Amino acid sequence: MECKYWIILETFDIQEAYSYGMSAKDKKQIRRIIFEHYDYITDQWQEF
Repeated sequence: MECKYWIILETFDIQEAYSYGMSAKDKKQIRRIIFEHYDYITDQWQEF
């Protein structure tokens, strides 16, 4: 499985760029994980 998501800071959203070999359930779980850690991810990106 492989996927890539873009984080859109202005709208507090994410957008799937692509995914391979992932079920709808997998994608939902990934989205949930990203949103649970959204602040950390964006803070680290800003620091980078």
